[in-house]
Formats: sequence, structure tokens, C-alpha cells
Amino acid sequence: MTGTIAVIMIFSIPIIAIVTDHFQKQSKVKQKMIQDQLELERLKHENYLIETQKMRLELEKMQIGDSNNDKKIL
Repeated sequence: MTGTIAVIMIFSIPIIAIVTDHFQKQSKVKQKMIQDQLELERLKHENYLIETQKMRLELEKMQIGDSNNDKKIL
């Protein structure tokens, strides 16, 4: 009985180390994935702001062009 317990104790240490290492690697992969997602969201937001500014400038150009056309007609 004592020999069986000793064998179980000897083999359980490496198994626990392997499982722990696996969980640590999974955590690192999840952390990397979350960082990539945050970077993607930051880029999406930046792109949205740039597109909004571009559309605002185009609208202002159109309004200026319309006011110039109205003056030419009068």
C-alpha cells in the first residue's frame, strides 16, 4: 500500500507540472488575443474618426459650391 502511494506521488508531480504549464500557455495566448482585439478596436475607432472628418469636409465643400452656384445664378 505504501509503495502504491509513493508511486502515485512520484508520477503526480510531473503531471501537475504539465497541466500547470498548459494553463499558463493558454493564459498567454488569451492575453495576446485580447491585446490584438484592443488594437483592432482602436484602429476601427481611428478610421471612423478619419472618415467622419473627411465626410464633414466634403459636405462643407458641397455647401460652399452650392452657395457659389446660387450667387452666379443671381
